Amino acid sequence: MQFTVSQASLTSALATVMKGVAGTSTLPILAGVLIRAQDGVIEFQTSNYTIAIRHRIAARVDEEGAMVVPCKMLSNITKTLPDAPVSFEMEDRQVKITCEKSSFRLNTLDVGDFPEFPTYTLVNSVELPVDVLSEMVARVWRVTSTDKNRPVLNGVYMTVENNTVRLVATDSYRLAVCDTHVETSSLEGSFELNAPAEALNDALNITGGQGSILIGATDTQVVFVADNTTYVARRIEGNYPNYKALLPPSCTTTVKIDVESFTAALKRVAVIAQNNSAVRFDIGADLGTLGLSASSSDQDSASESIDVEVDGESGVIAFNYHYIFGCLNVLNHEREIVLELQSYQQAGVFKAAGPINYLYLVMPVRI
Repeated sequence: MQFTVSQASLTSALATVMKGVAGTSTLPILAGVLIRAQDGVIEFQTSNYTIAIRHRIAARVDEEGAMVVPCKMLSNITKTLPDAPVSFEMEDRQVKITCEKSSFRLNTLDVGDFPEFPTYTLVNSVELPVDVLSEMVARVWRVTSTDKNRPVLNGVYMTVENNTVRLVATDSYRLAVCDTHVETSSLEGSFELNAPAEALNDALNITGGQGSILIGATDTQVVFVADNTTYVARRIEGNYPNYKALLPPSCTTTVKIDVESFTAALKRVAVIAQNNSAVRFDIGADLGTLGLSASSSDQDSASESIDVEVDGESGVIAFNYHYIFGCLNVLNHEREIVLELQSYQQAGVFKAAGPINYLYLVMPVRI
């Protein structure tokens, strides 16, 4: 086996497949990357039995073959090399790596022990623009539950119908929903999928820069394909809960809030709320103010008021400030956010309108 590839292409390829390397496995083979050289193409594969990633790049192949080497070690070596051709040559059970005046030798692992890349036949699929979908996923994926006893909530629920894509995530304490209009010429009918949150986020991160990504499903797998990269993960079983039943049918109070001033005020008040995450929201309809306040177990306190537009009743409600930042931190271009309340004892609903519509429901806390 002998081939030559550019340092830049090699570095990028290893970064792409690194997510598939097992971090804590006792099996050395799962810490490796399978490299196969054939017909002017180098194929990289990683697998941890939960996900599998495959990526292909062009290279000069002088002798075809395959090998498995420690992925992290090879990546660390590659990053330090100059921007020049990198040559690989198998010698017995070692691979010799040379780049200009640098030379390395790495032990290889048995190719036969490496997991086979999953085969799949897609039951349904949809092709979506990567940039739009990436922004949408960034807004919702951290809201998913990490409780392994409720695996159905570990995913991002995606629907595509009538050129509208919607993503939903919840951990039972908060709910995030975003939707936007896209062109989905590859879709016939509707598309529905509960994708593992980390897999969806990772797949979009490693395919960034591509124009579109194909998302498909089998009975047991979720498949992401973008250009020369394929990412396969296990599909989450079970029906996603009826999230629409959580949304209040109406509201009695609406508060229009400037995002920048709200974020700055909440950051200051939250300094006192470190050990007590509850922050009071005092909404004054007559004065058009939103008062934020917090206190600590040591009797420290903080308060600040900002100007808002209120339509409805005055009242007091409290939220976990971590959850509110979970909403504010994903707003990229929106200058205004609206808080809707059906009552001061029920969940608050934050909404932001734009090219991507965003809804964030959060349960109140006792004060």
